[in-house]
Amino acid sequence: MRITRALSASLLLLGLAVAPAAADSSPTPTDSASADGDAPTQAGTSFRTATEVEQGQTATASGSTGDYLYWSFPADAGQRPTVKATVKLPETHAAQTWQVDVYDGLRRRQSCQYGAQTRTAAADSSSVELACTLRTVRAWSETWANDPLPGTYYVRLTAVGLTTADLGLPVGTEVRVDSKDIGGSAAVDGSLAEPLVPGIAVKSEADKDGSKDSAVLSAIEPEDGWSSGWWSDRWVWTAIGGVLAALAGVGGYALTRGSGRPHRVPPSA
Repeated sequence: MRITRALSASLLLLGLAVAPAAADSSPTPTDSASADGDAPTQAGTSFRTATEVEQGQTATASGSTGDYLYWSFPADAGQRPTVKATVKLPETHAAQTWQVDVYDGLRRRQSCQYGAQTRTAAADSSSVELACTLRTVRAWSETWANDPLPGTYYVRLTAVGLTTADLGLPVGTEVRVDSKDIGGSAAVDGSLAEPLVPGIAVKSEADKDGSKDSAVLSAIEPEDGWSSGWWSDRWVWTAIGGVLAALAGVGGYALTRGSGRPHRVPPSA
């Protein structure tokens, strides 16, 4: 009877632990139409002038072959961003090779886990599609490592190896960034003091000196703020491990305690 009560209590605790995770894991509906309504329609020409775009928006821009087009977006710890770019080519053109590169807040080029980062469009192609899925953004990393860290990320789209005849031809571009929340499996012991966004270091120095002048920070950030989601499925697995350990202890005790003193054996004096 006592074992049954212990099992019931353990299962109840397990249910309470799993319920918040189920609530967090359910996708929240987003109105993509309203999000794209505010999407930018131009691109920057350098890191400093990169056009800011929110995740989930489809940014568009017109340009010319040979231009460097830049956008920026925020990515927080635990996210695995995927950058997709589409280039609409002119009716007449030679074979063109297009490439999309992604840089972090320190302007370090980030490698793609998978995706067609570079593609060559044939002479009769009307468009070319590119994609780059980054590694999961870590909350903290060693100074010598090249791990993705929370902050602003830059997308650069350009054509490489162009012929002289194709330079300056008009093109249309679309860029979209979406992220997958990896959860507690990507958690690390540590975090950055501040996200790697433009102007954060200058602003911190200004605050220490008591100066009123401070750098203008990036205007975009994750919907819930930087690293605001303290809850992750790591808490669930920790609770499950604790429950399983308790069940193992109860079961071990039940197996080893025996049936007590036999009735034929008199109690010791």
